[in-house]
Amino acid sequence: KQAQFSAALADETYGQSRNALLPTVSGNINGNRNFGRSIDPSTNQFISQQFDAASGSLNGSVDLFAGGQKINQIKQNKLLLDADKANVDKVKNDLILQVVTSYMQILFNKDLLKAAEAQLVVAKQTANQQQQLLDVGNKTLADVSQSKSQVAVSELEVTNAQNNLAISYLTLNQLMELPSDNKFEVQAPLVDAITIAKNDYSAPEVVSIAMNAFPDIKLAALRSQAAEKGINVARGTYFPRLSFGGGLGTNYSSRFSALANQTFYDQIQDNFNQFVGFSLSIPVFNGFTSRSNVRRAKINYQNIQVQEQLAKNNLNKVIYQAVADLRAAESRFRSTTNAFAAQKDAFFVIEQRYNVGLANSVEFSTAQTNRNKAEIDMIQAKYDLLFKSKVIDYYLGKQIAF
Repeated sequence: KQAQFSAALADETYGQSRNALLPTVSGNINGNRNFGRSIDPSTNQFISQQFDAASGSLNGSVDLFAGGQKINQIKQNKLLLDADKANVDKVKNDLILQVVTSYMQILFNKDLLKAAEAQLVVAKQTANQQQQLLDVGNKTLADVSQSKSQVAVSELEVTNAQNNLAISYLTLNQLMELPSDNKFEVQAPLVDAITIAKNDYSAPEVVSIAMNAFPDIKLAALRSQAAEKGINVARGTYFPRLSFGGGLGTNYSSRFSALANQTFYDQIQDNFNQFVGFSLSIPVFNGFTSRSNVRRAKINYQNIQVQEQLAKNNLNKVIYQAVADLRAAESRFRSTTNAFAAQKDAFFVIEQRYNVGLANSVEFSTAQTNRNKAEIDMIQAKYDLLFKSKVIDYYLGKQIAF
């Protein structure tokens, strides 16, 4: 909304600069009572008596030439308007990416909570089993204590996961300008992560497309073009200003009405006058103000050119990094998926051995911890891969969808 308001103001400025080409027209009416020595407007003579006077006029003028200032100002304001429109797109893009990031964080935290709850169930079942084995003399009190400790750790992990999920929902609510206590559920993507993340674009291809479509680059380029026009606007003060104008007017004097026996309307008609003419203003010396303004405009243009180049350099850098991150995320997801499958199998074996007394509580706890960590790593890698693939779509100018 703020970006749209800025664009609306720029649109109004642009419209006003176009209207500045139109003539200016003004009118005035004066009425007064004169005392002492004053000029009678009907005779233009000094008199020393009281009388009433009235006058009215209508004047208009239009610039025929002003060094191209108004034309260049229109062009500059049009570029600034286009820049503000591009800024609206930029802000939308940035907000979309923020919302997607928060959405992915919710999905990640939901899966972490499910994993933590599943581990808590396993930990409780193990603790009950150890208590039963202790009752029949097949386990020691240390084994039972270890299993109860694991339950406490799992309960803490569930609590932490619940808190993280609540915070991620709160963040998304705030980004979407919804009440902080608004309740809703997000739907996870319905396709496999690898399918979503399938992306064969190379970094140079993404850069080439983004340079022509990404709002940040378009915004920087338009601001640079507008700054260049600002130099022409400043140079306009070097040139003479030629204007054409005209007007009409009339006046009334109560003294002349008494002397010549003329009514108010007769005087208004008889004193009616008109004029047309040209005005040429030639700048000779203004304390180097024009020169200073031109120099400032040039420096501003050079500065904005540097900003435009920095925007391009930064886009190039982040895209190359994003493509590299995506490739790394693909490898990490495959690795963590394989690691989780291996740790599940390892934990199953240790669990079976532990249940028949062939593995101790330390081995069991270590295997369970390794499995939990492998699952969390896989979940994190999955959503990291999803997010990294959407970042590439973001730079390609595609709509982010799941």
